[in-house]
Amino acid sequence: MLLLHVSDIHFRAPDCLDPGLDPERPYRTTLLRDVRTRVQELGPVEAILIGGDIAFKGAAEEYAVALTWIKELAAVAGCPMERVYVVPGNHDVDRNLSARSVPTRNAQAAIARAPAEHRERELRTQISDGDTGRALLAPITAYNEFAKLLNCQVFLPERLYWKQDLELGQGVLLRIHGLTSVILSGAEGRNDTRDSLYLSPLQTVLDPVDDVVNLVLCHHPPDWFMDQDDADDAICGRATIQMFGHKHRQRVRFDHQYARFSAGAVNPDRYEAGWMPGYNLVEVNVTGAGPDRCISIAAHLRQWQSNPDMFRAVQPTEGETVFRHTISFPGHVQMPPPAATAPTVVSISGTDDVVEGSATARALGGYETDTDGEAAMGSASTRNLVFRFWNLKASDRRAIVQKLDLVAEAESTLPEPERYGRALIRASERGILDELAREIAQKETQ
Repeated sequence: MLLLHVSDIHFRAPDCLDPGLDPERPYRTTLLRDVRTRVQELGPVEAILIGGDIAFKGAAEEYAVALTWIKELAAVAGCPMERVYVVPGNHDVDRNLSARSVPTRNAQAAIARAPAEHRERELRTQISDGDTGRALLAPITAYNEFAKLLNCQVFLPERLYWKQDLELGQGVLLRIHGLTSVILSGAEGRNDTRDSLYLSPLQTVLDPVDDVVNLVLCHHPPDWFMDQDDADDAICGRATIQMFGHKHRQRVRFDHQYARFSAGAVNPDRYEAGWMPGYNLVEVNVTGAGPDRCISIAAHLRQWQSNPDMFRAVQPTEGETVFRHTISFPGHVQMPPPAATAPTVVSISGTDDVVEGSATARALGGYETDTDGEAAMGSASTRNLVFRFWNLKASDRRAIVQKLDLVAEAESTLPEPERYGRALIRASERGILDELAREIAQKETQ
């Protein structure tokens, strides 16, 4: 599986609104050309992981331009849009709103000022209350409107972070955990400093399920959190692959039980020290069999150079262009299903796909004990369904969820990304994605 990891794109209005006057555009265009060349050598990208700071000030018009470029990136990478995943960064936060909103300031302050031993409980209290939960997410309203298309929006309390499954091969799932590191970001309109953010154990559960490899995607690396030691220990002990952004420094660190990548930045500030745009292409494969299985990683780090303008390979050693690492497979070997088990039929897009003994079948209700409704929505068909749903007219979306009874009366006043995000997960949990697909298809032809 080939993963494309980018971060810190920083679409900045008004510069990005006029292509002819956008001084950052050449770097993004050159990156597209380099990705296209690399794909010709390595094969198509199977998932694009964007580590935050899509926008610069969390403005709606910045996301409109960003979405157009991300579609271009997906096209040259040979990756469908339903395999694009995003998390928010500090530049996806509207700091002006954080400064103006008294409820937001109060909720953030209550969490930040709580004693360390009580901070987790205070966070849970704040996100579980309807009013304070909405106040905490208000600064990323524009981000959530953008992220809903990719089923990566955040809503509280149950979706403080998201998770999605991909088939890695040999009956193994790659479970992507998109962590939200910006709940306290931009407090009172200020820039963030180290130790000013809070991740919490609520986001680092990363349950070690058999035949599942955990991948963490997060904007801020652990050393930016108040709970940095606990967060780092949990992530390193439970996530085989870790991808971060924010620092604008391209790095890879290998350990016997994990691989950690820093993406650099697609658009760092041209005046910052060490300015060096970059991105990562990471090949992840399962090798061996049974107890001898391993996770094999081959990482291609691409970095900008000027005169001539181009991206070049970062070299691990002289003459080498690929960082290679092997990790023993985490957890135990899952036993196969009994021979009499019938194939699981997954009907999503109007056709019945028979997936016999596959990881997808298990995640969607077969013999695997982990039947997480949200994680199971990571299949390409289901994510495509989500993308199509959000591209319907608002009246059609409302008619569908009402017909299928997917929204509770108490949820009717919630923001759309949250209201319909809950509805889509509910459809997965109830096993009615096929009905949802038929309703969407009918609306598309009207």
